[in-house]
Amino acid sequence: MEIEPELNKSAQLKSAHRYQKLYEMLLEAIPSSVLLIDHDLRIVSANRNFLKKMRCSLDNTIGFSLAEVLPSIILDQANIIWRISQVFEKNEGIQGERLTYRAPGVPLTIYYYSILPFSWRGVVEKAMLLMDDVTEKVRLSEEVRRVERHLASIVESASDIVVSTDLDGSILTWNTAAERHSGFKFYQIKGRTFFDLCVAGHHEDITTVFSNLCAGKETQMGEWSLMTSEGGSIQVSWVCSPMRDHQGQTTGMVAMGRDLTERHKQEAQLLQLQKFAALGVMAGGIAHEIRNPLAICVSAAQFIQEDNVTAEFRQLCAHKIKSGIQRASVIIENLLCFARPAAQMDLREISLIPLIEATLALITNEAKIQKVDLIRQMPDHPVLISGIEGLLQQAFLNLYLNAIHAMPEGGIITTEVKMVNNEVRVRIADTGHGIPQEHIDKIFDPFYTTWPVGKGMGLGLSICYSIIKQHCGSIEVASNGEKGSAFTVTFPTI
Repeated sequence: MEIEPELNKSAQLKSAHRYQKLYEMLLEAIPSSVLLIDHDLRIVSANRNFLKKMRCSLDNTIGFSLAEVLPSIILDQANIIWRISQVFEKNEGIQGERLTYRAPGVPLTIYYYSILPFSWRGVVEKAMLLMDDVTEKVRLSEEVRRVERHLASIVESASDIVVSTDLDGSILTWNTAAERHSGFKFYQIKGRTFFDLCVAGHHEDITTVFSNLCAGKETQMGEWSLMTSEGGSIQVSWVCSPMRDHQGQTTGMVAMGRDLTERHKQEAQLLQLQKFAALGVMAGGIAHEIRNPLAICVSAAQFIQEDNVTAEFRQLCAHKIKSGIQRASVIIENLLCFARPAAQMDLREISLIPLIEATLALITNEAKIQKVDLIRQMPDHPVLISGIEGLLQQAFLNLYLNAIHAMPEGGIITTEVKMVNNEVRVRIADTGHGIPQEHIDKIFDPFYTTWPVGKGMGLGLSICYSIIKQHCGSIEVASNGEKGSAFTVTFPTI
């Protein structure tokens, strides 16, 4: 009976057919282009990916030689035929070679290819050529490198210092501007920490900034002096931001610093110019205000020297001289009160509400004449501050008189006193003609006035400002420039 061998043979054929199907399925599933080549360099098998890439079919691929299927430029560039022969001879694969191919009308294509031996009992029966299209990967990597070069160029071209560190403060990058401002080359500071390069007095502030960034806080700012290679230091304004990885975790710090040396020089020059400008304004104001009483004194003195004047006229001239000298003396005294506040003041406990009420009593008649109503909004409880009663009354009196003069046709002055934390705020508001915006920043300057010549010296608000500052207070003004102004005076309470 020969039935059993026939059954075994049939089973073997079925098994071989199944393995053939599995091989074909595996070949089609591989994303690479795959060719199976025999000793005669003829193609035994090709997967769908290869046929698609090379724009050919099985009919003009299987059984054909490698030279008939692959473009000669690929074969020559990579010397593939010789490499395949080496695989058959040595039974060793070739990994990771790169080749570039451009067909007419087809964009440039870049492949990485490998050649692997198919061996049975130490004999190479077939060679497998795998070709991976890496064109898009290469393009993306080149784009990444281009972006990296662009970013590096920006950092290196920046005029500001750009430094990056890890979480421990060790310096990772140090741009050209950092080298220029500090004098240290990167190789000199590599491995050192950011703390090492800043003046010791600022280490605590820098540590706080690092802690805040590590805790997830955003941009931190500070001014820390950076040491130079010559042993000196430069003051730098820093803006520090967290450096994060792709998962959003803070991995270090990026610090951008601007050298403040030139800015400080410019600020000093500007301050000096402002001082000269203020001195010019003050000198002009002093000359203008004192010239008038002095001119009267000179004229009166000339008349006194005449022989043919009566005793009454001589007495009148003497009175004019005395009045002119007194007026000049008042101007100088007010100026000194503004320019040289007392270094030592005998401060006493003052109840602010009665002081304001007493000041309002002084202007009550003037307010009635000018048809001005006085409104009070003040607490019932005592408000205690430290100061000198006479000076504070003079300051408030100036504010009230200014408010009355701002309402020639009548109006309302509202005095509002409020406690805010450990401070008291006194708000004096009028319904007058307001202060133009272009004058707001100048109203506390000495001798600055918008009144006609002879109506005011421009020292009232300057003296008021000086008195309030002597009492550790502050004064602010608000006005829409059309109707009404409000002065807010703030003092610390006891």
